[in-house]
Amino acid sequence: MARQARHRLRRRTTLLVAPAAAFAALVGFAAAPAHAAVWSSSDRWGSYRTPDGYTLYNNIWGQGAGSQTIEANSASDWWVHADHPGTGGIKSYPNAKKVVGKRISALTSLSSSYRVSVPQAGAYNTSYDIWDSDYDYEVMLWVNHHGAVGPIGTPQGTVSLGGHTWRVYKGDNGSNQVFSFVRTSDSTQGTVDILPVLRWLKDTKGWWGDETIGDVQFGYEITSSPGGLDFATRRFGVTSR
Repeated sequence: MARQARHRLRRRTTLLVAPAAAFAALVGFAAAPAHAAVWSSSDRWGSYRTPDGYTLYNNIWGQGAGSQTIEANSASDWWVHADHPGTGGIKSYPNAKKVVGKRISALTSLSSSYRVSVPQAGAYNTSYDIWDSDYDYEVMLWVNHHGAVGPIGTPQGTVSLGGHTWRVYKGDNGSNQVFSFVRTSDSTQGTVDILPVLRWLKDTKGWWGDETIGDVQFGYEITSSPGGLDFATRRFGVTSR
């Protein structure tokens, strides 16, 4: 579970490159811009609000965490260098978020696009973390993951929603209910139609009511990144009406 929302509870390369370099460009970290970032922080709870209404968080919340620095130009252009030990347990969830503030029944659309660069080492997932306004329910949408990580709860089958096919898990972390949707194949870019997922939870399964949707967060839930690993978001945005 990504804990940032629980604070109040305390809680480029061309085609003409060598194969190895081409592979690294595809799966590795895209180099940060040469100019200085608009904002950066190595503080555990470092945060920054963008002019267009997004908030970025460094959010190092887990026990046994190492160091982590987040840098950003915007919610759709930010990157993280994390050096967390090779131990179990989530250490951090650096993320960008947008607050929706509407009931599910009042929404006619809610979607998001993403493009990321993630390492082929360590243990982490790249995920949306969606909360109701009271933080009673958490909906996680894992778009990729690596290493020894897994969602909270028990398997509930497979469903195709929002343009993706997911393995669904239902559980409780002691503070709130958690519904996790793990994409059946990893992806580093795409668009998720979020509203059908929320409606499925409400109308098809009856696992929650007509909740007011608060935070729509997107980031990296990092368990381990020994030696230092890089994560980069090159596109992220939330649209709703």
